[in-house]
Amino acid sequence: MSVAELKERHMAATETVNSLRERLKQKRLLLLDTDVAGYARAQGKSAVTFGPTDLVCCRTLQGHTGKVYSLDWTTEKNRIVSASQDGRLIVWNALTSQKTHAIKLPCAWVMTCAFSPNGLSVACGGLDSVCSIFNLNSPTDKDGNLPISKMLSGHKGYVSSCQYVPDEDTHLITSSGDQTCVLWDISTGLRTSVFGGEFQSGHTADVLSYDGSHHYVNTSEHIKSVSISASNSRMFVSGSCDATARLWDTRAASRAVRTFHGHEGDVNSVRFFPDGNRFGTGSDDGTCRLFDIRTGHQLQVYHQQHGDNEVPHVTSIAFSISGRLLFASYSNGHCYVWDTLLAKIMMVVLNLGSLQNSHDSRISCLGLSADGSALCTGSWDTNLKIWAFGGHRRVI
Repeated sequence: MSVAELKERHMAATETVNSLRERLKQKRLLLLDTDVAGYARAQGKSAVTFGPTDLVCCRTLQGHTGKVYSLDWTTEKNRIVSASQDGRLIVWNALTSQKTHAIKLPCAWVMTCAFSPNGLSVACGGLDSVCSIFNLNSPTDKDGNLPISKMLSGHKGYVSSCQYVPDEDTHLITSSGDQTCVLWDISTGLRTSVFGGEFQSGHTADVLSYDGSHHYVNTSEHIKSVSISASNSRMFVSGSCDATARLWDTRAASRAVRTFHGHEGDVNSVRFFPDGNRFGTGSDDGTCRLFDIRTGHQLQVYHQQHGDNEVPHVTSIAFSISGRLLFASYSNGHCYVWDTLLAKIMMVVLNLGSLQNSHDSRISCLGLSADGSALCTGSWDTNLKIWAFGGHRRVI
């Protein structure tokens, strides 16, 4: 069979797949008699409202000299680790704004960072294709630098995100530009399972996020995290620039449990809903979406209308502790707080980018403290900011 014939058969197969996918999409739409917002309104739910003092910037963390790409909170809520283009990880005391560690990295092109559940170690990864682990209690070398305690090598592309398995300091999941996610045993430094890649049910493009840039040397597109379910740590979600999110079970690496379609651009961020039955996504198409892992249905779209043709990308998302609020950062420097029940077009609760002491540039990452009382945002302006519920506002 000639190359021309193979190309023709490939094009025909691609058209068939796209046609079947569109038919499946239409069938799903017929089954959806309502969405979350429609059901909530029918139940008489009222919208969440915020005043100008209900969420305030209480701290600015200054110390990085390059763009901040990633951040993570410890489980005890008072420490934050951040990763920056300046080639350093900084561990902050969120209550005092003081730096407790400034870790010089062997590769300056860091893209992700994470705290271990016990708060004693931090992990990071980037364009060196390695996930590096640092023990914060290790003695520094003669130059004052904290040595690497473990290097997890095996990816064939950049490490876009990393996250420890909840309540397990010895296991960690990474996602990569090689189209795979890997479950690691940190104690041995070996791969326990590989998800995707050569398997047909894996992503067909770089894995941006798992709760995690499709250009190998372009870090201007922010990558957040794989999301691991807090209610079932064997389940995790990954997002990719193939415009899909996939649900995985660590006990069956050969196939994704389910693939979620709907986005029309790179999926930059994924995050499980607090109950573990749903998850949210943020994409280059400017939308956030809520999916149900049990049915595979898209439950809601959160989208802000824009007058110009330039649609800002969603760079990172996080849910409030109850799930009622969705925090989403955008490439234009905005950070919207959506009401997950009632949000439709133009129904934004609050835009942090419009408040006093907001960031001066793109907000690249965000994360909520373990108790839900504070939100931290990181930006290309080199700063991190901590936002807290002010006055008598109840944390939701």
